[in-house]
Amino acid sequence: MTDHKAMHNWRDALSVYSQPRILVMLLLGFSAGLPFLLVFSTLSAWLSESDISRTTIGFFSWIGIMYSIKIFWAPIVDRIPLPLLTRRFGQRRSWLLLAQSGIACGLLLLAITTPANNIQLFAIYALLVAFSSATQDVVIDAYRIEAVDKEYQAAMAATYVLGYRVATLAAGAGSLYIADFINWQVAYIVMAALTAVGIITTLVINEPERNIKADTLAYEEQLAHRIDSRLHIHGRTQAFSDWFSSAVISPFAEFFRRTGKIAWVILLLIGTYRITDITMAVMANPFYLDLGFSKTEIASVTKLFGFFLTIVGVALGGILVVRYGIMKILLLGGVLVILSNLLFALLANLGPDINMLALVISADSLAGGIATAVFIAYLSSLTNTAYTATQYALFSSLMTLFPKLIAGFSGIVVDSYGYFVFYIYASVLGLPAILIISYLIKQNKAAGTNI
Repeated sequence: MTDHKAMHNWRDALSVYSQPRILVMLLLGFSAGLPFLLVFSTLSAWLSESDISRTTIGFFSWIGIMYSIKIFWAPIVDRIPLPLLTRRFGQRRSWLLLAQSGIACGLLLLAITTPANNIQLFAIYALLVAFSSATQDVVIDAYRIEAVDKEYQAAMAATYVLGYRVATLAAGAGSLYIADFINWQVAYIVMAALTAVGIITTLVINEPERNIKADTLAYEEQLAHRIDSRLHIHGRTQAFSDWFSSAVISPFAEFFRRTGKIAWVILLLIGTYRITDITMAVMANPFYLDLGFSKTEIASVTKLFGFFLTIVGVALGGILVVRYGIMKILLLGGVLVILSNLLFALLANLGPDINMLALVISADSLAGGIATAVFIAYLSSLTNTAYTATQYALFSSLMTLFPKLIAGFSGIVVDSYGYFVFYIYASVLGLPAILIISYLIKQNKAAGTNI
């Protein structure tokens, strides 16, 4: 983690969004967000209209596992060069082009095949899209971290989220409109055409510099030598062993060596920071409906209104991180998420008050936006540029694993105690992260750092 050496004034903080590489993240965010719904809710709608059984549609949701297990091939993306492409475009851009091409081809193949004609082949092509999309996420995360200094990571996250959200509108509402007025095949062909945004961006941008420190390389060599000696590995096997050590083992070993005694504390924070918002999100739509809001009111306030306020939140988070550093805003984001969640408990006792819903959604979206931007910046600050893709893939997988497990019990809490108690419960779940952040801030002060 690097020091936040000097506080920037507000003009400097605001000007962060004028940097070309930060603006580029808007387009890469669009490229990342486009395929996500096309293998989830949008694909489910197509399957449903094709008279595919609900059981089969449920099985299709397993395609999303690709996004949760990307850590397994992240080391390959991080270290293995692609024949011809890497020499021409560099490590990050070559993998980006390969992943984006896989998404485009997969979407076109889905349009040509259609679920009614060959459901097995259709599933394989959907898997291709999801795998390529998860791979693209790994590379974009690595590019984002390597392209600018760590103090600008929240701003990179803000523009990324904006592009991502716009893409989900296109892949969600946009594809539904096209399918309604024309058909699903044309909808997916149009979505495949939109992948050109990411491909052109990748061709235009420059490969980011990877400044690998000498002590990191020395540690890699020592670790590989230690493994070879203990396992008595020689000859041809040694080459693979050395690669596996540097690409797979070193990223994890280096993190624990660098962070020392607080490594497990940091990992605990990563696993708990988003627990409140993920837990409450599971019951959000049932809550609105049970409270008596119409689908139109829910769509207008929570989706459209919430969309714009989330973007304001992530933009504000980016500015605040540049101005005050990561840890203080990380604490602020965690506190705001808890407080905004308590407003849902208040709404549960008031009934279907549209004005109160707008106020609650405003607070929740702003708080969630700030927390999202600063948390991405924090995770980015934990990575070593020698292992950017692998380490960030680990962190991003960990940050949703425990919260999703806890969120699975949300319905039990609601059924047993009601929504008021549920939102109090969800807010309390966020307290451990606040305590951990406070502890880490004290540790940083004791060590003489201010990030």
